[in-house]
Amino acid sequence: MQPSIHQTVDHLFRHESGKMIAVLSKLLGFQQLHLAEDIVQDTLLKAMTTWPYNGVPDNPVAWLYRVARNKAVDIIRKEKTFRHLQPRLQYLLQSEYSLSATVQQFFEVEEIMDSQLSMMFACCHPSIPVESQMALVLKTLCGLSNAEIARAFLKEEHTIAKRIYRAREKIKSDNIPLELPGPLQITERLSAVLHSLYLLFNEGYNSSNPEKLIREELCEEAMRLCFLLTKHPATSSPRTYALLALFCFQASRLSARLDDKGNIILLKYQDRRLWYRPLIYQGNHFLEKATQQETSVYHLEAAIAWLHATATDFESTNWKAIYYLYEVLARHHPSKIISLNKAIAASYAIDRKSALAELAEITGLDNNHLYHTAIGEIYFDEGKFEQAR
Repeated sequence: MQPSIHQTVDHLFRHESGKMIAVLSKLLGFQQLHLAEDIVQDTLLKAMTTWPYNGVPDNPVAWLYRVARNKAVDIIRKEKTFRHLQPRLQYLLQSEYSLSATVQQFFEVEEIMDSQLSMMFACCHPSIPVESQMALVLKTLCGLSNAEIARAFLKEEHTIAKRIYRAREKIKSDNIPLELPGPLQITERLSAVLHSLYLLFNEGYNSSNPEKLIREELCEEAMRLCFLLTKHPATSSPRTYALLALFCFQASRLSARLDDKGNIILLKYQDRRLWYRPLIYQGNHFLEKATQQETSVYHLEAAIAWLHATATDFESTNWKAIYYLYEVLARHHPSKIISLNKAIAASYAIDRKSALAELAEITGLDNNHLYHTAIGEIYFDEGKFEQAR
């Protein structure tokens, strides 16, 4: 198969599979999630086997939706009792006259958006353990592999596989519906939804794929889903806007983060002329909308990203303010990555000796390349080149 076909299908998988799974699950019933995933896999497989010979369609997205829709119609025709389908749809789907038109309605733009929102919050149903909720969102709606999710959680791949399996079983046993919950339930589940998108963006920004250190399509998908949340009155909270602001500030630097050989360029050495200013301005807009009687972890991280994005050069960055914000984060939202970033900030806000001391106190990041890069960079700046290696 030609590389261009591979790239096209992979791109479409990242951008469209979650949408199709959400729509099909809403049509067939959330308990039939595995069936929706099978339909999407079959659709993508058909694209991979036919496009190399017939060429990529003029509108590949419409082609995928049409094939998935037709496969769903065929399955519904074969389902004699309609026991797994949504009750309100059973009458329309039993009639051959209204079957195709009813299925078609689920693939309209507004229905796709509604299905994705419903899927995000259904995956975060309180009956499902919290750690399984986020893994299910990343797997089902965002298309991440078990290995990618494991890296995001700093867990073993088999642990993630078990979490996803238990979540799927819980959906069946508790008959969890695929619908947008009421305002109170939305508020309770929003934290898990937002954290899932945060992990998705981070996997794109610092990819676990050794052949592609930055995966812009994952960052774009996280931003798209977060923007979708801002358009619904029940989910457009200050936290949501703060997260979207953080995404904008971070994404503005993507073009400056890789050299011509595909290696990561550290912030200190990036050409700031390559930073995409319109995204920084958009981030400012969302951050202003986020400042409403709430200060979440995303507000603090967005403020740090804003300080980086608005500094004219690396030397003039307000490192003391950044270190202070990381101290607040470490007190109220402790994590190994926050401790790592706080230590890096300490090398510029305080001194390198303090930074190395903080890095030495962090455990569990022995296999994290960013951790070792930070240590090496500090030794390099001190002129200790042998230790920096």
